[in-house]
Amino acid sequence: MSLYTPGFDTRAVHAGQAPDPLTGAVVPPIYQTSTFIQDDVNVLRAGHEYSRGSNPTRGGFEEQLCALEGGFKAYAFASGIAAEDALLRSVLRPGDHVVIGSDSYGGTNRLLRDVWGPWGITHTAVPAGDLDAVRAAIRRDATAVLWVETPSNPHLGIADLAGWAQVAHEAGCLFFVDNTFASPALQRPLEWGADAVVHSTTKYIGGHSDVLGGAVVVSDVEFLGKPLADAVAFAQFAAGAVAGPQDCFLAARGLKTLGLRVRQHSANALEVARFLEAKALAGDGVAEVFYPGLESHPDHRLAARQMSGGFGGVVSLRLAGGEAAARRFVTATELFGLSVSLGGVESLICLPTEMTHGPLRGTPREISADLVRLSVGIEDVADLIADLERALDVVAAEALGARVEVVRPGVGAAVPAVRVQAPEAEAVEADTVAAPPAEARRESLPAPLAAVRAAVPALKFGGMHDGGRPPFGGRPSRAVGRVERGPATWSGARR
Repeated sequence: MSLYTPGFDTRAVHAGQAPDPLTGAVVPPIYQTSTFIQDDVNVLRAGHEYSRGSNPTRGGFEEQLCALEGGFKAYAFASGIAAEDALLRSVLRPGDHVVIGSDSYGGTNRLLRDVWGPWGITHTAVPAGDLDAVRAAIRRDATAVLWVETPSNPHLGIADLAGWAQVAHEAGCLFFVDNTFASPALQRPLEWGADAVVHSTTKYIGGHSDVLGGAVVVSDVEFLGKPLADAVAFAQFAAGAVAGPQDCFLAARGLKTLGLRVRQHSANALEVARFLEAKALAGDGVAEVFYPGLESHPDHRLAARQMSGGFGGVVSLRLAGGEAAARRFVTATELFGLSVSLGGVESLICLPTEMTHGPLRGTPREISADLVRLSVGIEDVADLIADLERALDVVAAEALGARVEVVRPGVGAAVPAVRVQAPEAEAVEADTVAAPPAEARRESLPAPLAAVRAAVPALKFGGMHDGGRPPFGGRPSRAVGRVERGPATWSGARR
């Protein structure tokens, strides 16, 4: 008799999520309670006493996530950084040392430096792709943990998980992986030798930007002669940063559709990355693109071997115009909302050096000010590309001396308007009109530069219509809508 293991999406829907045995409710109820009635002194029903120790809703979510990561036990926490803190608290002692990949979440670095540092914990950051550097950073009788995030944040570098695991275990260290960017839908580090995996469940696992949470999933490895699972369970209970029932319900709800969503995130991100890479190759406003799904990415082959089903929904890029261009770009998008975080169904954009990686400012690991991070959502990818194209046009127009104002649409308006004040010319207003059909949107590009062309014919804009490329990353664009060429007028709508 052969053993059958259900597929990933089947486990996502059913593991830990059995129908309610009392009522038959398909969705398990939310056990919104702090404490549980006992049948006698310390005689517990189903093992539950107090929700800091255990709660059926949390237990169901933990079982569900554990099944997807292929772990031994899973533990849910109030936030991703609370999960990291509990995992480190479980194994570190004063005088211990941590080796961490240099391109990692700013909050992890702040935790190690500002929270654990004063308690005698030191750490060394090394390039995640350099196993020799990882090996050289290990201190005999001091290094306890090797920690890496892959894909990394925000440069999307890929660490060789099997290589890191080998280096860690040869030195007698534990190996922990932040799997937030990939999620178990694309990558399962325990299969590559990791001892524990940490997640911000706020991101792809929750998937809807409506819950805060974190999780640790451990293998059956032992620490100081006892299961690592026991140490993490004790830290969860004794320190108390547990996830609440409502948060666990939302995270479990999100986890059921993780595979479906991440496949769409990945497909959209690859198209966005290819679009941006084409701009970079053409010298058209983009200096560099970071996405492991691109064949040009230095770690593409490693990512293809280590990940399955896609390369994730995060794309980073550097703007050719430097910091000023990056700052303007992140405020010029419409569908990409300017915000920290990632992994929700909606697309987000941020400037990491000031938003997500502020703790690294003023250090050798400071993120360059021209780098922008995109969390690519599950919207129609043609609309996302059009949004980025329009934002690049805004940056390019202002680089030419034009003043561009994005006028947000009101209720019932389908697309934004853009006002362009060209140098030495009257104001130009592009009115909002009804949204064009989807087919027309997919064949059309935004056109702030076209407004400047029409308003100021004396300015020289190259492109496919006149045989050259415009300076400073400008590009030819076509408008959706009516164009009236006059001394200083232009009408049309852009996506």
